[in-house]
Amino acid sequence: MTEVETSRTKAWLMAARPQTLPAAAAPVIVGTGLAVAEGVFAPIPALMAFIGAALIQVGTNFANDYYDAVKGADTDDREGFTRVTQSGLIAPEQVKLATMITFALAILSGTYLVYIGGVPILLIGLVSVFCGWAYTGGPYPLGYHGLGDLFVFVFFGIVAVMGTFYVQAAAVVPTETLITTIPEGTVTLEAFVASLSIAGLSTCIIIVNNIRDRETDIEAGKRTLAVRLGYRWSRLEYVALLTLAYLVPFWFWLEGYGVATLLPLVSLPYAAVITRTVLTRTDGEALNPALEGTGKLLALYAVLFALGVVL
Repeated sequence: MTEVETSRTKAWLMAARPQTLPAAAAPVIVGTGLAVAEGVFAPIPALMAFIGAALIQVGTNFANDYYDAVKGADTDDREGFTRVTQSGLIAPEQVKLATMITFALAILSGTYLVYIGGVPILLIGLVSVFCGWAYTGGPYPLGYHGLGDLFVFVFFGIVAVMGTFYVQAAAVVPTETLITTIPEGTVTLEAFVASLSIAGLSTCIIIVNNIRDRETDIEAGKRTLAVRLGYRWSRLEYVALLTLAYLVPFWFWLEGYGVATLLPLVSLPYAAVITRTVLTRTDGEALNPALEGTGKLLALYAVLFALGVVL
């Protein structure tokens, strides 16, 4: 492979941002762990749920790269990871095409899940893809109007965890026709409560990102929640959502799932180290590692939580 091909491959990897994939994997891990605990584990729907979530995540990353560049939100002053459109590594029209192809593949991969989960999954899938695009694209980009945190909380947390559990539970429900309503036992309080932990930690990732970019976002007219709230309240939001995540295992413990459900607490010291950085720094030199660290914390928490509920 030539040096040009190598650098081009690297550029596409930078655009896809594989370091963000824990945000796609974590809800599937937690939803699957709960499915195992409830006796409704179905491996193929679980795998397809991850593939769909990963494609939506990568498609959203491509869309962010493209739209932030063409809208002028990404500048040379930005302290975040390199954006390929803004830096000229990949032509804008190619990144836009990659966005459309990736979202199309997400919809295609979701056809199996629609076969299993019926109309509810069809609606959830289409809305998820649309919002992934609308995060920075369209006439009213969610991320530009302070709605990015809510989008991540709902779709990469609640919807992703409950959707993963739903398709596995639906797979074991005897039915001869396409599901048009929600079958009994496929949407549970346990799945919802579990989803809150992943919703909180996933949103913490975007909070770190927006705290780091706050000054350049102000200049670009990008009104993220961090821009609207300021540093103090954004940091409080981070701590509050982190606290929510670590309260969830106690709920499961009190509901009789056993002391093993407290396993996620093992990750608390790591969370404390990252939080200290978020509470005291605003520069990219410190917050870029904190951003990656929050992603790793999300993945670690998800594995510990799934293991805990299974045990």
